Amino acid sequence: MDRLKQIESFVAVSTKGSLTAAATAEGVAPAVIGRRIDALEERLGVKLLVRTTRRISLTHEGSAFLEDAQRLLVDLANAEASVSAGGLQASGHLRITAPAGFGRRHVAPLVPHFVGQHPEVSLSLNLSDRLVDLVNEGFDCAVRVGDLPDSSLVSVRLADNRRLCVASPAYLQRRGRPTRPEDITRHDCLTLSSEASQTRGWAFMIDHQLSHVRPPTRLDCSDGQVLHAWCLEGLGLAWRSWWEVEADVRAGRLVSVLDEYAAPPNGIYAVFAQRKHLPLRLRLWIDFIKEAYGDPAYWQGSTSAPA
Repeated sequence: MDRLKQIESFVAVSTKGSLTAAATAEGVAPAVIGRRIDALEERLGVKLLVRTTRRISLTHEGSAFLEDAQRLLVDLANAEASVSAGGLQASGHLRITAPAGFGRRHVAPLVPHFVGQHPEVSLSLNLSDRLVDLVNEGFDCAVRVGDLPDSSLVSVRLADNRRLCVASPAYLQRRGRPTRPEDITRHDCLTLSSEASQTRGWAFMIDHQLSHVRPPTRLDCSDGQVLHAWCLEGLGLAWRSWWEVEADVRAGRLVSVLDEYAAPPNGIYAVFAQRKHLPLRLRLWIDFIKEAYGDPAYWQGSTSAPA
């Protein structure tokens, strides 16, 4: 129990940003929370939080541990709920949001199966490439692809998302094939104007370090499907997710380049507001999509997706 309290306190401090806020939420003194954090760090043998008089920030080890700790608490809550809920039937309304392109391919097709299993549940699906404010806009859960911004939201990793640099055979014949990441600066590049992760540039592993190369933009668009179509037309290089271009790569309509410099995959996540007791319908939805995406056979279907 002490270990669980330590982890719960660590997650609360990390997400709320202060010992005082975490202590207020639990109804204990800040010193109690502080002692739990100290005991956790001593037991693990690493520093998880850097505490100053003005702010608390996560160390590198703390950031890595936070994701695992949040997942552990969610899994524990789900395990308890599966026993305590007994024969209870999920009911009520779910509001889900997802990126437009990924949502059309890999969220919308799952919805009929989910509501078919839970006839007392209704569901609204919002597809948008903007970063939806779950709490203020009243959404229960978001499916998000890529690096997550720091926030007080809870995230559960569902699958890996691999990115690759692609072009049509006609474009490569006309402009040549890039052999090193810096070569893209001399190419026509098709960039996504609305995605924050691409504003840093395209990610590659260069000399065993994750680096970003900012591509010159010939054409940009806020819709990934448009970039995909432009790439197929031979208008330039694009940096896209494997789930989007895999079928074209296999068919030879697109060619993957710079594979030896590919960055490690980022993630596909279920994101939701931190709550003490998640509604059964939300727990079941998260479990449902986690099971679907966790099955390797799922990504081998006609819509294909991350390796």
